[in-house]
Amino acid sequence: MARPPECSRRGASILTVVLFTVVIAAGNSVDVPSQPIELLTPSSSPVSPTPAQLPSVSAGLTTKRSGGGGDTSTPPSVERELDAARAAIRRAARRRRRDLGHGDGNVSTADSWFDAGVDSALLASVYRNPAAFHRSYREMERRFKVYVYEEGEPPIVHSGPCKDIYSIEGRFIEQLELLAPPAQGGRGGGVAAAAGVRTLDPARAHVFFLPFSVAQMVRYAYRPGTYDKTPLLGLVADYVRVVASRHPFWNRSSGADHFMLSCHDWGPEASMGHPELHANGIRALCNANTSEGFRPGQDVSVPEINLYDGGMPRQLTAAPPPPASARPFLAFFAGGRHGYVRDQLLRHWKGRDMEVFPVFEHGEHDQGRLDYYSYMRRARFCLCPSGYEVASPRVVEAVHAGCVPVIVSDGYALPFADVLRWEAFSVAVPVANIPRLREVLEGIPAAEVERMMQGVRLVKRHFTVHQPPERLDVFHMTLHSVWLRRLNFRLDQ
Repeated sequence: MARPPECSRRGASILTVVLFTVVIAAGNSVDVPSQPIELLTPSSSPVSPTPAQLPSVSAGLTTKRSGGGGDTSTPPSVERELDAARAAIRRAARRRRRDLGHGDGNVSTADSWFDAGVDSALLASVYRNPAAFHRSYREMERRFKVYVYEEGEPPIVHSGPCKDIYSIEGRFIEQLELLAPPAQGGRGGGVAAAAGVRTLDPARAHVFFLPFSVAQMVRYAYRPGTYDKTPLLGLVADYVRVVASRHPFWNRSSGADHFMLSCHDWGPEASMGHPELHANGIRALCNANTSEGFRPGQDVSVPEINLYDGGMPRQLTAAPPPPASARPFLAFFAGGRHGYVRDQLLRHWKGRDMEVFPVFEHGEHDQGRLDYYSYMRRARFCLCPSGYEVASPRVVEAVHAGCVPVIVSDGYALPFADVLRWEAFSVAVPVANIPRLREVLEGIPAAEVERMMQGVRLVKRHFTVHQPPERLDVFHMTLHSVWLRRLNFRLDQ
């Protein structure tokens, strides 16, 4: 199949991930276990990472979903593998709970790729449960298998944008499709382990990927200015009907073990093209708005990133971020009046104190003494308000600038919140509190700001795009979020 030329052979870039374990009630029947497992219980009751009050603990790893028809069943070996992974994660979570109050809570392991050189207290504060996440990630590397449907042709399927705000669609599709099973006897490691996630044998798959791009649908099938999304819904419906008619896997689960990925604002609506996909499927979305139907326990929040020319801006990657002592600005924002949140932010704070709290409308900062990214690198806090939709690429840009993200939003389910305690490295401000924004930030002690900046430096690895993928980067964290949701239910055999 043809490859998207703008995606191939790109260098490093940026993105993020989470670890909920919430029971998913979809399919024809659900059997909730009587003794739920708290997979990633934090060491203390966390501050809610978003105004949406995202839960920090899952309620069960063995929910059962019955098949939706067809004459095939899930191979016993597939569910046995998942059962083994669930048991291993439970054991790690129990060890973590026993250690609370008696040790540093760090991961006792020689796996330096995860915790070497990281202060144990920082690790315990940033991750909801470091031991459970580490075990879950290792189990994913060892067992997880994804089958990619081959039906369809570019540019709508097997292709996607790689140089704009929807870049994650094209990058994820390309990176997953370029993976192949590792050679027999190959050593484990970042790339080798990643390669093992894709299987060409659907009987071994734990989940099935629908490789269509909503951004490409909008580009090629939408008539500008009409706001008529019917063609998008029709394309999604046709694709699901094709794979359901040619393969038995969709029908046996009613789509519950299938996932799509979209960073376009219309991704959630496009999923409505097929009722079972919308109701039962795992939707990996940048537009993760709980007020518009995003389900944190079933869907996956994907970081939004604008790669512009195919990579992160060099201003953010050429040199290490400066320390807090070299950042004269309390906070910074520059942008247009895209949506009511930004409009409120600019009405309250535009131009009020450019020496300490610089807030610009789009284009104004270019006439000053610093460019956009220089302001980010000189600010302790970077304001990340929602635009027309909840997600903003400023969150990832702030992380790479070493700046504490300030999430100004209502209803945004933050990426990778299953795993990460966002309150440890960001500040959440409801839209109603925009008038008090400076007061809130000035009230945070300097020691706490430094601690949050340390957390930003630690989680940067989860917001980075590599080509080919590497351990713990955005590609793998997105896969890990899908893995967790597959662990959260059990298909009847």
